[in-house]
Amino acid sequence: LGGDRAREPRFRATIFAIACVSGSVGILAWIAISPLVRHVFLPNLSLGLVALAGITVATQVLESTSKACSQGFPDLPGANRVILLEELAFIPAFFVFHLSGMGVFLAIVLGLAAGDLITLSSAWIRLARKGFFRNTGKPTMALVRQVLGFGVRAQVSSIILLLNARLDFAIVGAIVGPASLGVYATASRFAELLRLPSLAINYVLYPQFAHGDPGESLSTARGWIRKVGWIPLVSIVPLGLLARWLLPLFYGSQFRGAVAPSWVLLAGLSGSTIGAIISAFLYGVGRPGLNSLALGGGLVMTVILDVTLIPRYGVMGAAIASAVAYTTTTIVLILCLRWVAARPASELTASRGPRTADDPIDTTQLMEVEG
Repeated sequence: LGGDRAREPRFRATIFAIACVSGSVGILAWIAISPLVRHVFLPNLSLGLVALAGITVATQVLESTSKACSQGFPDLPGANRVILLEELAFIPAFFVFHLSGMGVFLAIVLGLAAGDLITLSSAWIRLARKGFFRNTGKPTMALVRQVLGFGVRAQVSSIILLLNARLDFAIVGAIVGPASLGVYATASRFAELLRLPSLAINYVLYPQFAHGDPGESLSTARGWIRKVGWIPLVSIVPLGLLARWLLPLFYGSQFRGAVAPSWVLLAGLSGSTIGAIISAFLYGVGRPGLNSLALGGGLVMTVILDVTLIPRYGVMGAAIASAVAYTTTTIVLILCLRWVAARPASELTASRGPRTADDPIDTTQLMEVEG
């Protein structure tokens, strides 16, 4: 939804159509595999309840799409509202269903769906009032291919990010047991506090880069790296000192072993803000595949070093492996930024999806929407 090309009104209709169709297909796919899911993972629940959970596929897709559309339209206050409500709306919905006499698991499923409906309805109504659906035209398969092409390349990085963040948990639990996993999980979650400013910066800069000129976005990205790239580095010491006091206080003396690994993880995350800025830039200029490449380098290091170090050094080995993986990802992202910066400006513009003769932008409609 950023840049001149994507402001073509049919993009908005296409994105909404993709969300509706994929949500519907997702429900059917979940129902089809629900007997297997129940047999393998949830044997204590009824098949009907497991199948019913499939409705949250559609509600989640529509909710996430509303957040992304709000972010890219751009309407960051609307996107922020979705972030708040998507967690908060579940709580009252769950209690209403549970207090009405429903079992806890049924109340959870219906509460999740109802909370999503509350959130997505308010988001789409807000977008409609701001002109999101005004003069949108009909979805086209050409635009569907563009959206899905970008989305698949971006989703690879999301999956790799999840694996980078949690694959080490599985390996620690499998090799050294659940007690050590508890210690490592505590250290990891504490260290990830260092990521919160980076996530916020990425969230704000991504739509800014997408709407801006690629050359100007490159200069802006470099400027932000100089301005705030040092924040995690200077935050390591106070957070490290805080970990030595806070973790035993909240979790007990058994978790003193989480303090030293948290220091190692904090050091590995010292480049998180730089990585977040570069990731936002790569997405904004239409290069999500490079972001996936960088995260893939970190994942390779995670697997190799986890298998090598955890059997010998336990939780500390896992922390070292993750720290090296985080650092590797940051280094590869910096190299990707340098590579993109060396490309011709015309190539950057083309990577965002240049306009074509059969998809003209109606500037009158655009002014109506933005005005």
